[in-house]
Amino acid sequence: MIATKLRRRKATLFAVIAGVLFLTFILLVFAWIQSSKGDAKQTVLEFYRYEQEGDFANSWELFHSAMKDKFNKADYIQDRAHVFMNHFGVETFTFEIEDSEKIKSWTMTETSLPMQNVYRFEVIQTYKGKYGHFDLHQNVFTAKENGKWRILWDYHR
Repeated sequence: MIATKLRRRKATLFAVIAGVLFLTFILLVFAWIQSSKGDAKQTVLEFYRYEQEGDFANSWELFHSAMKDKFNKADYIQDRAHVFMNHFGVETFTFEIEDSEKIKSWTMTETSLPMQNVYRFEVIQTYKGKYGHFDLHQNVFTAKENGKWRILWDYHR
């Protein structure tokens, strides 16, 4: 009788410990997933803060190598400042990062190789300039490259 009670207590204790360990594992996995999304979003925030300041050299540095292949640094700095600041007649802009989603496999163009575990963020830039007030909506993608989140844009036609 005492041995039976002792076995039941051990079984109950084992079940409680196993349950706690399982829940801890689930919470750690969830935290890791949220952390990854948060790190990806931080890269988008950093990119657009540089853009706000007109620091296009540093924003270019946050591009994925596939994006750097599309623009050399000097051309990007010149074009970005010319188009967004000079043509729009603004000194800066505000921005919001709206909804996001994780994409298991994504390509930048129809012919590029698929990238795994990409995040999509909708960025809304608000400009107030000589041509009035307008918002620019753009889907911005992030993918890890050499352990760091990097910025990509969609070039599907």
